[in-house]
Amino acid sequence: MDVIEKILKRIEDTFHWGGCLALVIVAVLLNADIVMRLVASTPVQIQFEMTELYLMPALATLSLSRVYRDGGHLALDFVARDLPGLLGGIVGKLRTLLAGSFFFAVTFMSGSFALKAFLRGEIEYGVIDWPLGWAYAAIPLGCGILSLRLLFDTLQKPAA
Repeated sequence: MDVIEKILKRIEDTFHWGGCLALVIVAVLLNADIVMRLVASTPVQIQFEMTELYLMPALATLSLSRVYRDGGHLALDFVARDLPGLLGGIVGKLRTLLAGSFFFAVTFMSGSFALKAFLRGEIEYGVIDWPLGWAYAAIPLGCGILSLRLLFDTLQKPAA
């Protein structure tokens, strides 16, 4: 399991860097757009579509698994987190398994949506013709690695 953990961590860290890079690019593009509008009365033409279609989904989903692994996520606990004994172990496994099932469903649906966009060659027309398959790809990637992390955590930890 150590090998799987190392591979999973490496993928999570790589995706996290991608999500952070997307955030930096959003900040740069937005600030460049503001400055260009003030100084030259001309917007940065690609800013809106690139931010909306590619960067926002990437920064929202690519870091999900790494943040979960580090315990940095928000949580609404309606069941005590550390129940004693076997019941606590079973509830803990069910919690991660149900979350993993949900994110697997999101991965499957968004992945099929992205695949259809790739196969049909769907494009958002504008100043630049933006291929939509790549725009949709970040969601199944980010949710997919989170699904794997949740499944791994479910199988890794003993029930009690």
